[in-house]
Amino acid sequence: MLSSGVRESYMLSERAFLRLHSTTCINKCTLLYYQDPSPTMQSDQFFIDQDLAAKIDHTILRPTTVRADIDRICKEAEEYNFAAVCIPPCYVKQAVKNLDHTDINVCTVIGFPMGYSSRMMKVAAMGEAVSKGADELDVVVNIGAVKDARWKFVRKEIKQVSGFAKQNETLLKVIIETGLLTADEVVAVCELCAEFDVDFVKTSTGFNGPGASIDAVELMRNVLPKHIQIKASGGIRSQAEAEALIEAGADRLGCSRSIEIVTFSVQDDE
Repeated sequence: MLSSGVRESYMLSERAFLRLHSTTCINKCTLLYYQDPSPTMQSDQFFIDQDLAAKIDHTILRPTTVRADIDRICKEAEEYNFAAVCIPPCYVKQAVKNLDHTDINVCTVIGFPMGYSSRMMKVAAMGEAVSKGADELDVVVNIGAVKDARWKFVRKEIKQVSGFAKQNETLLKVIIETGLLTADEVVAVCELCAEFDVDFVKTSTGFNGPGASIDAVELMRNVLPKHIQIKASGGIRSQAEAEALIEAGADRLGCSRSIEIVTFSVQDDE
């Protein structure tokens, strides 16, 4: 964690600048100078990709999550200016309080991670989360219904959760768990999401099967209208993976290793 550092303006050497310029994010960056660097770091200069950070939902959803974790996640989100924190529903009120003075959104999950809660239960959980201040809701579609090709059922579910989100002016991401679906199933559920004009379609929970993949994101992007965004999540471990998913068509990323992904050391060879 980099919270021991002090943010300062820093003059880059020509060689360091050229190394940064070779990345895709030199147009918008922050360089941090740390007086007490981590012993695992080889340099006290750190580059933060702000463009990438602005696309990340800083995420903690493991079952052992405690209140101290939420405080830490919120503090990190503010320090690195992530788009949102994605946290368990029981901690929404705490996260809202922590981030009330910022522009960072609070996102939580509904029907997570299996997706087989009833429509009534999902909408009730959405209502509770919104009443506590959640800005964004990541709702897992009924995966079994998709696998059964019960498209009328899936259509009703997406219509209901989308209607609730629009009525409450809350951003909705529908999680479709691409790693468990065939290409035809991905296409069909994306078409239903497009019919009801959801804000985002999200690849994965990160708990069931493979996570985000370039192939899945490309397929989703080819099916969805341009105004419907894509969130890739699950198993994103490096900046290279993150950038590849964005190149494939992802607009937002769900990451638990967010700081590792957006931050790297800058070593001046001079």
